[in-house]
Amino acid sequence: MRYPVILAGSLLAGMMSALPAAAQTAPPLAYVQPVAPQVVQDVQNRLRQAGAYTGQIDGVWGADSQAALERYQQVHQLQVTGQLNQATAATLGLDQGSLLAVPTAAPAPPPLPGDQLRPGSVQAIQARLRSLGFYNGAVDGVWGGGTQAAIERFQQGRGLQPNGQLNPATVAAMGLGPDVLAYR
Repeated sequence: MRYPVILAGSLLAGMMSALPAAAQTAPPLAYVQPVAPQVVQDVQNRLRQAGAYTGQIDGVWGADSQAALERYQQVHQLQVTGQLNQATAATLGLDQGSLLAVPTAAPAPPPLPGDQLRPGSVQAIQARLRSLGFYNGAVDGVWGGGTQAAIERFQQGRGLQPNGQLNPATVAAMGLGPDVLAYR
């Protein structure tokens, strides 16, 4: 999964201290939560300010964002997890309350098949998937099997239901605004 995540470590540490020593030998379970694109942009911006990130501030958590977070953790002598845990968030100066806030969205229309999109919309999606490393076909505005498969790989890589549909969660995770989707 290529989402930045927040680990609820201090809560788990407190729970572990109440367990007998024999029960503490197993690694603790961690609650993992994806964060909103606005938070990802904030993390990317702070990583850029720290000199660890050179990619786009686009709100999409990809391999470059993950590598930057790992570099930041290593330079700041934090445990290198590649995850946005409490210590890393504090070192970055992030408000941990905003990290856990669940974004609210207006109800969205049901997803429509990609083949009902205008060619310009399909091109924008193909170009975005290509820039994220999920699509290597032609950016031609034609919805086909390659585009469909790239959407499914993207969804699977982001922890979304890999159904190949352009639902609001998929479009948001791609970092595209809903205005990109123009239907015929």
